Amino acid sequence: MHTPFDQELEARLTRYAAIDSQSDEESPGSPSTEIQFDMLRLLETELQEIGAQDVTLTDYGTVLATIPGTVPGPTVGLLAHVDTAPQFNASGVKPRVIKGYNGGEITYPDDPALVLSPEASPYLADKIGHDIVTASGLTLLGADDKAGVAIIMTAARHLLENRQIEHGPIRIAFTPDEEIGRGVDERLPKDLGADFAYTFDGGRVGEIEYETFSADAAEVSITGVSIHPGFAKGKMVNAIHLAARIIDCLPQATMTPEVTEAREGFWHATEMTGGSSQMKIKLILRDFEMEGLEQKGEMLRAVCAAVQATEPRATIACDIRPQYRNMRYWLEQDMTPVKLAQDACRDLGLDPVSVPIRGGTDGSRLTEMGVPCPNLFTGMQNIHGPLEWISVQDMGAATNLCLKLVERAAADD
Repeated sequence: MHTPFDQELEARLTRYAAIDSQSDEESPGSPSTEIQFDMLRLLETELQEIGAQDVTLTDYGTVLATIPGTVPGPTVGLLAHVDTAPQFNASGVKPRVIKGYNGGEITYPDDPALVLSPEASPYLADKIGHDIVTASGLTLLGADDKAGVAIIMTAARHLLENRQIEHGPIRIAFTPDEEIGRGVDERLPKDLGADFAYTFDGGRVGEIEYETFSADAAEVSITGVSIHPGFAKGKMVNAIHLAARIIDCLPQATMTPEVTEAREGFWHATEMTGGSSQMKIKLILRDFEMEGLEQKGEMLRAVCAAVQATEPRATIACDIRPQYRNMRYWLEQDMTPVKLAQDACRDLGLDPVSVPIRGGTDGSRLTEMGVPCPNLFTGMQNIHGPLEWISVQDMGAATNLCLKLVERAAADD
């Protein structure tokens, strides 16, 4: 259960998690928030200190570095993202470690009403004796994906200090803005220079994922007719009412995140802002197959057109743009990186499990752009909320997997 890396992983995760590095979808910059540089510059310095080569912080906000190979082999990329999700408070994170978890309920010092229980989180019941890291109750933890950062940094330090380990060249990339779908700049595949890569951004031990949602983002803009409400009869067109009608016409009982699972896609309203004269609705559309994704886009456009037809004095615009595509479309043409990770998992006595990700990773975009990039487990659970937690020992298993797969990549070449 325990690994030689536990102490280092715990120290790294708690140090990284305390740094606010939340991304912001509304910001056009790269990174989208200046605070992400606090993590990026720290990692740039730490990579230099452990002896990594070619350490660079790019102008698009990605830290790149090289671990020189000790034997010939393919160049393997290792990636994690530094930003935390904008869906929940991530300022003032106070990580805490529960040593030797006893199997009971976990409470939170800053929110006594909050409880993490093995009944609500069955995976926790399997972690008796593990060291569990959580936040204090008012924030998310940020193990997504600072656990991945800690795992890669720990593996990198170990490889640089133990040059007798046989592996090919390794390229490291720490990216910004993954949580808002902007982590992979168009220049990254060339700058990374990897034959294939892995993101450490997954959950349960043993999970090796090569299938993600395909994703689009939608924005509906509604312009009504504004006039003083005292003189509005026959003249006012209330944009709020039209926005509510659009949401009401979309299938909520069968096609939203709270009623779907497994391979079912969904539409999800993420934001509604504005007033009686103008409204904006932001939505995301998700499906594992392109046909299903396109159908959801057509459905949204049809609903907007139908509501528009009921009120020609209003203007309703629906804009849909691609975000990422199911990495399976490319990886199934050459499963070599997936098989390599699965074999490395078995070498460690772990059972590899491949389940479709109800989300996406930087690997989705990298794979689409020509760098095959499956996603590997870190141990993170209950992400994007105050009940987020992770086992230090699960992170240790992920570190061992990282080391094993770079050895295997060279041996199998």
